[in-house]
Amino acid sequence: MKSFSLSSHAESRFVSRLTRNTLALVLAGGRGTRLKDLTRWRVKPAVPFGGKFRIIDFPLSNCINSGIRTVSVLTQYKSHSLIRHIQQGWNYLRSEFGEFVELLPAQQRLEESWYAGTADAVYQNLDIIRSHNPEYILILAGDHIYKMDYGPMIAHHVETGADMTVGCIEVPLETAKAFGVMAVAEDGRVLRFAEKPEHPEPMPGNSDAALASMGIYVFSTKFLFEQLIKDADTPGSGHDFGHDIIPSVIDSYSVSAYLFRDVQKDTQAYWRDVGTVDAFWEANMELIGITPELNLYDKDWPIWTYQEQLPPAKFVFDDDGRRGTAIDSMVSGGCVISGAVVRRSLVFSSVHIEASSVVEDSVVLPNVEIGRNCRIKKAVMDKGCVIPDGTVIGENAENDQKKYTVSESGIVLVTPEMLGQDLHYAR
Repeated sequence: MKSFSLSSHAESRFVSRLTRNTLALVLAGGRGTRLKDLTRWRVKPAVPFGGKFRIIDFPLSNCINSGIRTVSVLTQYKSHSLIRHIQQGWNYLRSEFGEFVELLPAQQRLEESWYAGTADAVYQNLDIIRSHNPEYILILAGDHIYKMDYGPMIAHHVETGADMTVGCIEVPLETAKAFGVMAVAEDGRVLRFAEKPEHPEPMPGNSDAALASMGIYVFSTKFLFEQLIKDADTPGSGHDFGHDIIPSVIDSYSVSAYLFRDVQKDTQAYWRDVGTVDAFWEANMELIGITPELNLYDKDWPIWTYQEQLPPAKFVFDDDGRRGTAIDSMVSGGCVISGAVVRRSLVFSSVHIEASSVVEDSVVLPNVEIGRNCRIKKAVMDKGCVIPDGTVIGENAENDQKKYTVSESGIVLVTPEMLGQDLHYAR
């Protein structure tokens, strides 16, 4: 099964018309409990990623770069930092041209309850969606890291005459049980769908892989409205796209799979679910490689975000035992590496690391202060942590587990609360 591709100028104009008539709905209300304390005070799409971004910047940038300039972000769980980020960084579109990134917080518009599921989140905003009068609706998860042109997927939806199109990736069969898995015909028509099956069904032509849903869906607007209203009236429904909507339409309607691949390399395209501490650490660490799969230096497909006006990173002191250096690392603006050593790490904005400290194989989120003579290894340091002088993290798992969260693969998650620094509590 091959993904739809474009080659001619006429086809590009066709796609641009389709994207212009598409409303993107970004589902950004999930808590993301597998990220542990990283989502204690923020929703998962608001978690910082990649040195200067937040996770939600990736699907939003994909929309803008794809020519989709009408975007609604649906929020619910602890959304303040997400809302503030979008207001600060995504308010440059021109409303007089019909462009916007708008926020749709859970507000009990139709029911006296909050969003009960992904489908219910969209259903509760049908009146707002209807007022925008889109021809197609693109539904996106707000918590995955990838770069994708949505135009060809929408064109594939139109070309195949599908009622619904599901974006999918190839995943190894042994890991597919963590995803929604599709069984498809040779022409890409979806025959069966199972959410997190115990025994995933292999994809055509490759018995070692399965087709997993990316949580990306394209609908013709009228069809989506019909199915959401039907689902809302169905007793016992969980009001979720994966568990309820997709299985209910497969037998009676045309549901097509769109395989997301790197057409130039003919390989699986980059896509990461950073839903666990290990996955979050690993995806960030991938970025410091010499040629990472996710190219943040790509001028043709930039990742947009809000960023403070910060001075360049500074490395000071050149004395034996007190030399400010960063090796095989990425260091963002506003950082001061003062006589410390950073190796194989990703350091976010406005981090200060004091003399004789060593940080290795770690992800350090913004506004962290690391004191003198500290040794930090294989850690994720949450935003705002103040690490006392002489602290050692990542060398003794038994000691770390007494104060911090240690993942299955030994990554140490440190938050201000674990250090007795109650940044989020009023006093």
